[in-house]
Amino acid sequence: MARTIEQIQSLIVDKVNNTPDLKLLNSVSKTSIFRLFIYVVAFCQWTLDQLFDLHKQEVSDLISKMKPHSLKWYAEKAKRFQYGFNLPAESDTYDNTGIPNDQVEASKIVHFCAIVEQPDSRGVVSLRVKAATKKDDLDTLDKDQLIAFTKYMNTVKDAGVRLIVSSDRADDLRMKIDVYYNPLVLGSNGSRLDGTDSDPVRTAIREYLMSLPFNGSLVLAYLTDALQKVDGVVIPQIIRAEARYGNLPYKSIDLMYQPDAGYVRIWSEKDDLDINFIPQTSLI
Repeated sequence: MARTIEQIQSLIVDKVNNTPDLKLLNSVSKTSIFRLFIYVVAFCQWTLDQLFDLHKQEVSDLISKMKPHSLKWYAEKAKRFQYGFNLPAESDTYDNTGIPNDQVEASKIVHFCAIVEQPDSRGVVSLRVKAATKKDDLDTLDKDQLIAFTKYMNTVKDAGVRLIVSSDRADDLRMKIDVYYNPLVLGSNGSRLDGTDSDPVRTAIREYLMSLPFNGSLVLAYLTDALQKVDGVVIPQIIRAEARYGNLPYKSIDLMYQPDAGYVRIWSEKDDLDINFIPQTSLI
């Protein structure tokens, strides 16, 4: 870890004070010539320390990402997919020579990816590649994009590895919540009385779901914590939470939920988000 400028200065000053040949350099003024020189040297050394730290981190990240046969390696490869670009023969890396950088970046449509080991009914393990792109929100790859991405992943994968490539619509979430609110701040419909926000509770729920890492778990306790931070909310109580993927039946969530698609959304707040606002008039 890089030392501070003050730490480096102190080391140099101590060395000067303990060197007999430099005993005439004894001024305590911060503006004395030798102390200004010490500051310049200390600043240069501090800059070098920072660069060494940065270089070490970059090398560590590169080694971690490029390690073959790891799940992280596959995720990194997936994010390097370039839609509309062909791979050179016998290569798993694109040749972008002469292609503008903005065009290259625009072609990288896989913005989110998670790799999970998934056994089938016979116990044979495949790698599930979950992918999503980014528009206004996380979104699926379209048909042609998914076909091209699947071809790319099967080209760059290690021999003998079975892949299941998917880009699915977000899992469905529906909830019933009782919100005990401070009637000095919120109204009976959940809006702020000062008119600054018409629906802060639903906004907090949307923001929590969007803040989850791709393929991260929805944790009801953490959602409760997020609602507790809304000004005017006294007690948020999740009465019921259910989720599903595809057209499967909804399943109750007791503690947490791992979305099959990698992310979860409430598709219809009118139908799937039932919030009952209850004024909290007694002191707690």
